[in-house]
Amino acid sequence: MTSRPPPWTVALVCGASGVGKTSVAVPLAARYGTPLAEADDIVTALKAVTTPEQMPVLHFWDTHLEAWSWPSERIADLHLEVVDVMRPAFAAVIADHLEFGAPVVFEGDYLAPELADGFGGAVRAVVLDEPEEDRMVANYLAREPNGGEQPGRARVTLELGARLRERAARAGVPVVAGRPWADCLDRVDRALRAAHP
Repeated sequence: MTSRPPPWTVALVCGASGVGKTSVAVPLAARYGTPLAEADDIVTALKAVTTPEQMPVLHFWDTHLEAWSWPSERIADLHLEVVDVMRPAFAAVIADHLEFGAPVVFEGDYLAPELADGFGGAVRAVVLDEPEEDRMVANYLAREPNGGEQPGRARVTLELGARLRERAARAGVPVVAGRPWADCLDRVDRALRAAHP
């Protein structure tokens, strides 16, 4: 843990599934002695207290099993619909942390880099990225060995990664390569320190 306070109140670690967000966010939170919040847990909680009629986008994967076989571009479209539907909920969590001055590292698949906009540096974001399909296949195999190789899922991750890079560029949010892994935490930390959305 560092003795320095973080230069942000909320640090957002964004990126597609499987790129290493949790593996960076956990030690980042430990470095600054802050809690870690998982955006995906909020999505899970909202699904538990809503119906498909109330929030069809959140429940889409459960009600349209054929969607798992869609082309990667169409799956990415749906994923980003969830990102945009969830944005007000995540913004409320961020606002709560800012109101009470409670630092947090917030990570997850559904965080948009634009969530850092307009807070004068109190909220900073980084997009973690892995642009190589072979590496993503290996990442999923290491994380979920019983699932076998998942090249289709890797292609979805690459598509989402490309779109998140575009959104990050528009929002002025840094994109950090996941590799080399040995110094990824330090590179993410430096990017967050330098970021002034």
